Amino acid sequence: MAGIVEREVDRRTGSGWQLAADRVVEEAPLEIRLEGTPLAVVMRTPGHDADLMLGFALTEGILLGPGEVAGVEEIDENRWNLRLADGVIVDPERFKRNFYSTSSCGVCGKASIDAVRVASGPLNSDLRLDVDVLAGLPDLMRAEQANFEETGGIHAAAAVTADGELIALREDVGRHNAVDQLVGSLAPARWRFDDLILFVSGRISFEVVQKAAVAGFPLLCGISAASSLAVELGEELGMTVVGFVRDGDCTVYCGRGRIV
Repeated sequence: MAGIVEREVDRRTGSGWQLAADRVVEEAPLEIRLEGTPLAVVMRTPGHDADLMLGFALTEGILLGPGEVAGVEEIDENRWNLRLADGVIVDPERFKRNFYSTSSCGVCGKASIDAVRVASGPLNSDLRLDVDVLAGLPDLMRAEQANFEETGGIHAAAAVTADGELIALREDVGRHNAVDQLVGSLAPARWRFDDLILFVSGRISFEVVQKAAVAGFPLLCGISAASSLAVELGEELGMTVVGFVRDGDCTVYCGRGRIV
């Protein structure tokens, strides 16, 4: 299965130690280039690199829309290049990350917190989400997490309608990469996503809120907690941020009016 590596492990059980075959999520570097100029290296799960490239360019504010892309091309196994459409000019130096970003923290390596506060207009969507639909989102997402089922160690991001219909889902070792892959997979057909909910499997970080806002998601929900900066940014932009969606319960950090 793509994104999974088999390893031989020593496993301790009630009957003692035994040699066993285990499956672990694949993690590998990806160098992102813009018109041949390296921008960043992210640690990701290989398999949807073109989606990741496009989603990264959009959610980082490098591009204003998918129409500014002429193509995404593979240079070699771990290097991809984004080509701009005719007439589109972007200075790569504005967006270079100082260091690689790990799978757990996409903000690492940016010069300052101001550099990651990508411009996003207020999220004025009138989308509403029934609390019973919200309660069913973890099971809806879990049923489609094939790589999590195999490894137990991979994040997921899903786009869902207010009626609880799963539009798309992506899995990656990095929670922010999963969001980028999801956005990149949907953007060529529709942009932005003010009629959809973004549901994530991990902690709701500042960068996940930032990426959701740039993509236009008015509701961001997740299974785990939100950070203080994530809540502050969500409130500032008029986003509904909901954490700890488990067993029918949830915690609304901001934007309570969209949960009915």
